[in-house]
Amino acid sequence: MTVTPTADLVDEHGEDLQSCSLQLRQYGARTAFAGTVTTIRCHRDNALVKATLAQPGAGKVLVVDGDGSLESALMGDLIAASAVANGWEGVVIHGAIRDVAAIGALDLGVKALGSNPRKSAKDGVGDTDVVVSFGGVDFAPGLLLTSDDDGIVVTRPTD
Repeated sequence: MTVTPTADLVDEHGEDLQSCSLQLRQYGARTAFAGTVTTIRCHRDNALVKATLAQPGAGKVLVVDGDGSLESALMGDLIAASAVANGWEGVVIHGAIRDVAAIGALDLGVKALGSNPRKSAKDGVGDTDVVVSFGGVDFAPGLLLTSDDDGIVVTRPTD
């Protein structure tokens, strides 16, 4: 899939898009990715992340608001491998991941604040398909997210 560079999108759309000011790190082997936003809000509990990425995800990017917590990982290599197997374009996590080396070898776009080897809870606490906000962007289900080495931008899908 060819992904339009975020800088070109900004030049073309200007103020019609949102640009994430939060400096997230690249972790996946796919450094440029784009797709329709799906969201989860959770804090130190990755059960919803695991369940969502186990579903078909072609053309989708999962945005997870983990409250910026680096206390435990919201995704590891097994969940990331499930995302690849189910066709997800990428995952953006406002929080931590683990198994960094293994995730770096997967054909998946992954951006996160950082890493922590500690596992998270698995109670299923959180919300899906809600607007989540971080880095000056309101990530709403159905919007189009594009990510590359320059950053993340969010636009409305073109009809």
